[in-house]
Amino acid sequence: MIVRIATEGQYEVSDDDLDELNRLDNAAVDACDAGDDAEFRRVFGELVALVRGKGRALADEDLTGSDIILPPPDVSLAQASEAFHGEGLIPG
Repeated sequence: MIVRIATEGQYEVSDDDLDELNRLDNAAVDACDAGDDAEFRRVFGELVALVRGKGRALADEDLTGSDIILPPPDVSLAQASEAFHGEGLIPG
């Protein structure tokens, strides 16, 4: 799966990490729904760290389409609430 972190780049993330990505995505939705900025920051930080840490960074020249686009790491709760709702960014 190809995950783009807006303003940063793309990463290839193993299917083995999809359950954890989905768990964190769902937790981000819950934090947004609750209006809990501190919890959103914590969970979204973990989500970004997982993509950076376990994903393989793709070269800027790689034009592979992204399966998921995460907001930039400094996204506000208000902005994130527009992206993290319903099933979140990762359906499933």
